Amino acid sequence: MPMPTLTRMDLYDSLVVRKDEFLARAEEAGRALDIPPELRGRLGTSGASSALPGTLRADVMQAMQDVAGKFVSMRALGDEIRRLVKSVYGDGWDAAPTNSCEAALEVVHDALLTPPQLGRGDTYRARCVGLLERHAEHHLSYGRPFPPKYKEVFSDRGSTAGELGLNGRRALNTDIVFVPMAGARYDVHGPKMIQSPMLLGTDAARTLNAVERAAQTHASQLAGFVTLGYDTPGYGYGERDAYGVPRIQSSIGALAASYDVPYVVDNAWGAPFIGSDPRKLGADVMLFSMDKVAGAPTSGLMIGREGAMVNVRRALGFHSERFGTVSSHGKGTHASADPGKLSLAALVHVLRVLRDEPQRLTDPIDRLHDIVQEECTRWRDRLGSDFVVTRSHNLGGVELNYERTWSGDRMGIPIFTNEDRIAGANLMGHALARMGIVLSQAEDGNVIFTPGLGTVDANGALIEPNMRLAVRAVFTTLALLRDWAAEQKPPA
Repeated sequence: MPMPTLTRMDLYDSLVVRKDEFLARAEEAGRALDIPPELRGRLGTSGASSALPGTLRADVMQAMQDVAGKFVSMRALGDEIRRLVKSVYGDGWDAAPTNSCEAALEVVHDALLTPPQLGRGDTYRARCVGLLERHAEHHLSYGRPFPPKYKEVFSDRGSTAGELGLNGRRALNTDIVFVPMAGARYDVHGPKMIQSPMLLGTDAARTLNAVERAAQTHASQLAGFVTLGYDTPGYGYGERDAYGVPRIQSSIGALAASYDVPYVVDNAWGAPFIGSDPRKLGADVMLFSMDKVAGAPTSGLMIGREGAMVNVRRALGFHSERFGTVSSHGKGTHASADPGKLSLAALVHVLRVLRDEPQRLTDPIDRLHDIVQEECTRWRDRLGSDFVVTRSHNLGGVELNYERTWSGDRMGIPIFTNEDRIAGANLMGHALARMGIVLSQAEDGNVIFTPGLGTVDANGALIEPNMRLAVRAVFTTLALLRDWAAEQKPPA
């Protein structure tokens, strides 16, 4: 008779059933961190959450204040953003700001990837090819999933479900062809028992072969390719080409060009100029959430090739007016995505800093990387050496990946998914909250640290003691989760 074994289901069930016991341990461990009472709940692992963005630097707030009481045209601010982008990427590139990166995603899908609706008769179908990757609900939710086995892939994502939630984004007659990343693992994890994209083992060559097969299969309806723009192994982009660009991205860019369809890159967590370069990726349009890493107030920015950006800017009402001007700031189908004067002024200032003083953002990232590496060494005896630490100026911080703790048949450190976060079932987040730390980005065995939430001063400089407290609290929680997993026994 086979011996009973502990399953993932048993592990996560124990965390749910005995949640209070686990959180009591976390609270006790948190007291040993000696987090000052005035900092409890005011320190975060990242300042890059849409729901809880970090504080603005003093110079950014000053840039907004400088235009608040002045008559400054939206067109003048928008054109200055365009000039700044062209000064870095060249005259063949253009830009369009929005009030959020999510708005930018909707605009670019509507402008470049969905079938036209004008004219007699039924519109044709369009199919976009995308990877089954982390956070795919952001950039791949604007069409119906194909093949049908992915129809529920985003069913639990977002705070609102149904027609008025994430699923209601789906555009007319637009499909998304999902391609799993070869070599990745999609095991079921977390209290909600949903597939978790664990992408550290992604094989670029085999993934690209799968993307090419999908493009060939759907060639008659192919409208474009859409991926993330990140550059770390925890997102599946660890293999790089001769120019240091993730091989998957640059190859998809070349594939899109061969089919004469757009390659849209969602680089929400990225920062223009210091991060992923759309020219090297072969992207037609790259999108940014400028409040996450770049340091602007809540806003989005699209940077793309001039030809592709004509449709995008027309949809926003930013392109030339009918009576003949270079640019405008009027009405279009997506005028509701307008970011407003203060946000535009802040974007102008932030782009100048990114171009002329990049060290203001990169220096804190470099020091944060040192802190995470030091803590990795400090915790090695207790946690082992299965962590992968990656610095990324594009992501604005440091990626800590622990999916290798699940190598082979080992029961590793519990992994929580995006669905767990939405459901309030991410026990890592609850444990850190008991310690006084706000967890921002920690899903699928991947933790992202960025400066910003109680960990930088008014000038954007890293407050190292505060940042170390946040990092140490995460390692403390990972140790508690590892110990919990080691204690569990199979049911009798």
